[in-house]
Amino acid sequence: MIKKIALIGLSLFILTGCGTWSHTEAKKDGKAVLVATTGEETKNPDDIIISKEDITDKKYTVVAELDVVVNKTTIFHEDPTPELVDVKLKEAAAKLGADAVILVRYGSVGMSLVSWGSLGGKGRAIRFD
Repeated sequence: MIKKIALIGLSLFILTGCGTWSHTEAKKDGKAVLVATTGEETKNPDDIIISKEDITDKKYTVVAELDVVVNKTTIFHEDPTPELVDVKLKEAAAKLGADAVILVRYGSVGMSLVSWGSLGGKGRAIRFD
């Protein structure tokens, strides 16, 4: 009986972990900012500029500090890449109405108890004046 329960539990665990998941957090002045999840973005994510450097040739206003994490849930998925992190940063910035994400930096790929691999990224969402 215990073997059957363990087998069912293991099967459910394997079947539920068939995708990737991610986490997004935005902060302004150290306080959490709501990132809309309705899909009603004010900007197209493809139009968001991603830069590891500061933008010095245009004036801008800081919208929020972004912190995203991309995870893989099974050993069979590819490791998260900086390109996947860029996609999440663009999506979060678009939902906040930003024009760009600057000072982008990436963590390192690592494993945890709930993920076979994760990669984090941070950046500053800005809106051009």
